[in-house]
Amino acid sequence: MTARLADIAAQAGVSEATVSRVLNGKPGVASGTRESVLAALDVLGYERPVRLRRLSAGLVGLITPELENPIFPALAQVIGQALTRQGYTPVLATQTPGGSTEDELTEMLVARGVSGIIFVSGLHADTTADMARYEQLRAQGVPFVLVDGFSPKVRAPFISPDDRAAMRLAVTHLAALGHTRIGLAVGPKRFVPVLRKIEGFRASMGERYAMPAEEADELVQHSLYTLEGGQAAASALIERGCTAVVCASDMMALGAVRAARRMGLEVPGDVSVVGFDDSPLIAFTDPPLTTIRKPVTAMGQAAVRALLEEVGGTPAPHSEFVFMPELVVRGSTASGPRP
Repeated sequence: MTARLADIAAQAGVSEATVSRVLNGKPGVASGTRESVLAALDVLGYERPVRLRRLSAGLVGLITPELENPIFPALAQVIGQALTRQGYTPVLATQTPGGSTEDELTEMLVARGVSGIIFVSGLHADTTADMARYEQLRAQGVPFVLVDGFSPKVRAPFISPDDRAAMRLAVTHLAALGHTRIGLAVGPKRFVPVLRKIEGFRASMGERYAMPAEEADELVQHSLYTLEGGQAAASALIERGCTAVVCASDMMALGAVRAARRMGLEVPGDVSVVGFDDSPLIAFTDPPLTTIRKPVTAMGQAAVRALLEEVGGTPAPHSEFVFMPELVVRGSTASGPRP
């Protein structure tokens, strides 16, 4: 507790005695000083004592795909914590196969009077979807922010990782290890993040190996964003002679590892595998997965900031905020075959 008081005092620029008075609800502290101490609590990630928590500023909806992919709960946690610190109550609405659709969940949240909605990997990422649904939501006066996906037809803040840069990181890493036959396992082609990854992959293969786009496309395999999907895609790519496979998600990468082993190959001895997301616990797989880390914390916090600016009457720019991923090298990649 003493260490905590010292941290809060240093952050707020006041004495530990002042911090103690504020936390215990005692009089004799100027309102400005009190607010500084409370702000320091929020910045340092400490929960405010119950007696000091302001009333909820309202509900904020968060619509995500299924939670089987651990990257979505991780993002939901970041967004939920950021909203709570600002006095809002997050309401998580999850899409499931055969369950409620995005439109149905949106209607449900609007009916409950939410202050705004954050959409994660929703229909805004699907190039075949009708974007009029978002303009209708705006016409109802409900602010919203869109994460993972982009459409020029929608006037809203978008939050995205740099998918093209992610592919450059992966290809550069594998090329440095001596791989020349690199495959890309991605989801269905209609999704914006998939199209961007393919663009980045083509460009990187062209820069590294002077490979024409048509030839690079032959090393791209579409499948589902699941372990089984990754297994199917990787099997096809390995059969085409790929010694390394870059996957569009960590779940797909785990499927790629399984595919290699079922073909009697070792990872990374015979086939190197790179994932995407750096999902929780992915460092503890066998082998630990080399992956492209999605900037989940930065993206989640940016989504909340943008939404609350909209809620507060200061609309965030109707543009895309792009966050740089990073390569995390672990045990699933190794030197490629000698020429």
